[in-house]
Amino acid sequence: MDLAAEVGARVRALRTERGMSLSELARRSGVGKGTLSELEGGRRNPTLETLYALTTALELPLGAALHTTGLPAELSGSAVGAVLTERFEDAAAVTETYRIRIRAGAVQESTGHTTGATERIVVLGGTAYVGELAGPPRRVGPGGHAGWVADVPHLYRAAEEDVDALLVVRYPRRAVP
Repeated sequence: MDLAAEVGARVRALRTERGMSLSELARRSGVGKGTLSELEGGRRNPTLETLYALTTALELPLGAALHTTGLPAELSGSAVGAVLTERFEDAAAVTETYRIRIRAGAVQESTGHTTGATERIVVLGGTAYVGELAGPPRRVGPGGHAGWVADVPHLYRAAEEDVDALLVVRYPRRAVP
């Protein structure tokens, strides 16, 4: 089974576990009902933005739709490509680590994630501008790091060259049903 089919089946299972209809998840996430139906049926490749919208509406971490696939969880969005590399769960939180690439000259505005979520980035190469949309972006160069609250809209932007980085997203347990 390919990634689209595995992720689609996982999204359907998570939606069903929460007793949510396809229409309700589409409404809460802002993802079209047809798009959601195609994704759940494995007929559409999920984008990073779509999966974030769906998992946030389900009040779950992004990795909830990815970590059981047994496949490389590689996703691409309009500006950011991400690979889930590690997922750690304990009594306090679910923490996910991603290897990301922000494409040169690209900007991605991300909607807020579940309540209490935070993000931290360590830039390996290139220069990134990151942080909450409400404030000025933080400039982070190679070897640098920054953190921000991620339950509000935030952004990722690359300067003149691609940015390679590690992104750690932490979802407190109170936000994970």
